[in-house]
Amino acid sequence: MPGFGSSAPLKRPWSVGDYAEWLDKFIKAEGLERPHIIAHSFGARVAFKYLCGRPAGEFGKLVICGGAGVVKPRSPRYMRRVKAYRRVKKLFPRFAERHFGSEEYRSLSPVERESYKLIVNEDLRDCARKVSLPTLLVYGRSDGVTPPSEEGEIFNSCIAGSRLAIIDGGHFCFCEHAEEFNKIMLSFLGG
Repeated sequence: MPGFGSSAPLKRPWSVGDYAEWLDKFIKAEGLERPHIIAHSFGARVAFKYLCGRPAGEFGKLVICGGAGVVKPRSPRYMRRVKAYRRVKKLFPRFAERHFGSEEYRSLSPVERESYKLIVNEDLRDCARKVSLPTLLVYGRSDGVTPPSEEGEIFNSCIAGSRLAIIDGGHFCFCEHAEEFNKIMLSFLGG
């Protein structure tokens, strides 16, 4: 995807909708007919946005592993930190950029930071409710990034007829327990 891996850096901030448009162009350019969509973490955001309201007959099935896209309520502590950051940034922008936010966020370019903010602040539950494909949601039991008790159960309640499978492992449970993940996924895709 643009901005990931060895692709060129983004020239402007991209939203989840921009990535969904890119996915649409990719599927059309490759001439894919009724593809299954398998997505992990951020890819789930893109899949939900892309599939939002599209006819099920255009696609096969949807598999989400460790899917993200739920904006959780912000704690008072978090909100105080945001306010502090904004005040400090006005007076000492370089200091603010070096000392606020996660290490991952601080390592991003300015364009990537703007993309990050657009992406993580969009709640995709409404899009998930409009997904009409047969959907399998797989989450790692010890996933601290997208916990199954939060993201997994929420998306399972949003997508009619979806199936939630919780397996051992963390956010990369599909790698950590590839045999179990593949067995569940292949059974779902073949059924």
